[in-house]
Amino acid sequence: MSYKDVVSWTCIISAYVKDGSYREALDLFHNMIKLSEVPNEFTYSSVLRSCSSLFEFELGICTHAQIIKRGFEPNLVLGSALIDFYSKCGYFEESLKIFDIKNSGDTVSWTTMISSLVQSQNWIQSLKLYLRMIEGGVSPNGFTFVKLLMACSILGMKYGKLVHAHIVLMGIELNLIMKTALAEMYSKCQRMEEAAKVLNQTPESDVWLWTALITGYARVSNFGKVISSFREMQFKRILPNSFTYAGILNTSASIHAWELGKQIHSLVIKDGLETSVSVGNALVDMYMKSSAVVRDALGAFEEIISPNVVSWTSLITGFTQRGLKGEAFQAFMDMQVFGLQPNPITVTEILKSCSSNEVRNLHGYVIKSELRNNVIVGNALVDVYARFGSVGDAWNVLKGMPHRDVVTYTNFAAGLNQMGDHQTTLSIISNIYKDQLKMDGHSMATFLSASASLAATETGKQLHCHSVKSGLGSWISVSNALVDLYGKCGNVNDCQRAFSEILVPNVVSWNVLISGLASNGDFSSALSIFEDMILAAVKPDHITMLLVLYTCSHGGLINRGIEYFNSMTKTHGIKPTIDHCICLVDLLGRAGRLEEAMSVIENMKPAQDALIYKTLLASCKVHGNVTMGEDMARRALQLNPSDPAVYVLLANIYDDAGKTNFGDLTRQLMRDNGLRKNPGKSWLKTSRCKKSSSTPQNITKRFQDRKRSCKLRGILELIRRLI
Repeated sequence: MSYKDVVSWTCIISAYVKDGSYREALDLFHNMIKLSEVPNEFTYSSVLRSCSSLFEFELGICTHAQIIKRGFEPNLVLGSALIDFYSKCGYFEESLKIFDIKNSGDTVSWTTMISSLVQSQNWIQSLKLYLRMIEGGVSPNGFTFVKLLMACSILGMKYGKLVHAHIVLMGIELNLIMKTALAEMYSKCQRMEEAAKVLNQTPESDVWLWTALITGYARVSNFGKVISSFREMQFKRILPNSFTYAGILNTSASIHAWELGKQIHSLVIKDGLETSVSVGNALVDMYMKSSAVVRDALGAFEEIISPNVVSWTSLITGFTQRGLKGEAFQAFMDMQVFGLQPNPITVTEILKSCSSNEVRNLHGYVIKSELRNNVIVGNALVDVYARFGSVGDAWNVLKGMPHRDVVTYTNFAAGLNQMGDHQTTLSIISNIYKDQLKMDGHSMATFLSASASLAATETGKQLHCHSVKSGLGSWISVSNALVDLYGKCGNVNDCQRAFSEILVPNVVSWNVLISGLASNGDFSSALSIFEDMILAAVKPDHITMLLVLYTCSHGGLINRGIEYFNSMTKTHGIKPTIDHCICLVDLLGRAGRLEEAMSVIENMKPAQDALIYKTLLASCKVHGNVTMGEDMARRALQLNPSDPAVYVLLANIYDDAGKTNFGDLTRQLMRDNGLRKNPGKSWLKTSRCKKSSSTPQNITKRFQDRKRSCKLRGILELIRRLI
């Protein structure tokens, strides 16, 4: 065809979009404009869908401007495309504005908007819009409820039950699509009795309904039901498809049910489905997450006839998780050789394998690619730069992002926390406020952690208040951060109260409570809490045992400490690390049992850690053991010859023993090696918290304290405004 009219152009562009060739569709659109052909509403609709799929935010905005300029109304076709574009790019308020403009009050319009919110993972907003729909007198249809049930499968049973009740009241037909949506919601909420009732409510069933049920049983580790349901399904002459197998394999990987996964792999081979992309991807993911050798995952990957982006991303993710950096980068390059462009998740995963220089190279690649404005990639770059301590680079990426969300700021704040810059972390709250964003549980926990590190009680209380009002108190990470905050601020009562409000405490919850009590000198209560933890059937981890040993050491509970150390392997299945051994040496050393402490060191595998020798060296100073002190100093300096603390401790041992000439020689040796004693620190007890200060205090220090106090007051005011 030598001449193409607008219909011809639009048909070709639409065909590319349906095929997923979004870049080619946009190239055709640009050619169309160059030839002065005027697009119609269907052309613009296809272009907007390409922009949303490629996260081409700037081009989408320009397209919207053209639509307005040419006088097109946001009708059903254009309105749906615009809503989809803004929703996928994270601008939900804009999508709602367009919905309100175009809304004709029909069920299709409402359902389209609800569907967009669900697809963009705005679960709560989708339910809020559903309430508006009902209040506006618009009746939902079956498809509306299918989308709402998808949201409820994430939000939980209390929402799902209400939506199910409304389905019954509305008299919506319980067809196979509706049954599958209900069964999937109940199975994802781990309510398998209700899911089975849905299956048996009517005689009709298909492979999708059975798949929802079987993956649900796998999710709750009821492997007997997985197998029996699988057999029952086949008895009813419903053959499993690739999605059935992929669903079970994905669930097996997520709950570490490796034996079940291997059994399903055997069935996959028997049915000849190992070449399927969905099954192959699930197998690669499962084998990479398991303790299987890498070649098992590679074997599954090689069986896939046409690996897609997800296949390669699963492979790269597995390499990254196993620390196989070279293999991850090779796979990243190979996928592009095969004509596949990385998606946001691919780039996010490969960033985890990067050194600081490699991050800059990959950042350059992102800038030149279609992912340059993608919020997921931007957040990953902010996170990795911040973790490497490149705060300036992280901030530049953040400020250059056309769209930022709360994850962007949380990643930046977490990096600052990691560097110990807690004051600046709290100042990030103002940026969240300026961008009209709301904190989530992760951001709240990050800011509470900063407050805890600063022992900023009032700031922490304001954040606590905000967490309650905004419904973030149910997040376990927030609850744990509150326990930690009050413990570090010396408020033991509030620390215990915060813990008591946690419905199901996890191991971190117990750890921060033990830490809070022990650090405030309540050693007996700390150990009592540890015993309560065991009675509650919560398995301690290596951090728990470190805290318990610390408690015994500082509380003078020597024999109990030894008992707890010996119980680590026998009772709790925890192999002692060098840190646990250091705690045990400290415990024995404080009690003057230096020979026993030395025996611990000698019985260890080569103790290539200077700290364990330095720990016993400190005890030698307290108890005046010169000979052992000299031995420990020699061993410590062999591993870390530039540690001035070793010289200082040894010199003080000589001084205390009346060997001042040896003490002076030791200090001179330290100076000859270019080493200086680190400034002393003292802990000053204030009204409700502890803070570290250099001694002696001077005018500059007081000025800095006043400046810090002013900043904290400013942050408190911002939090009040957020509330």
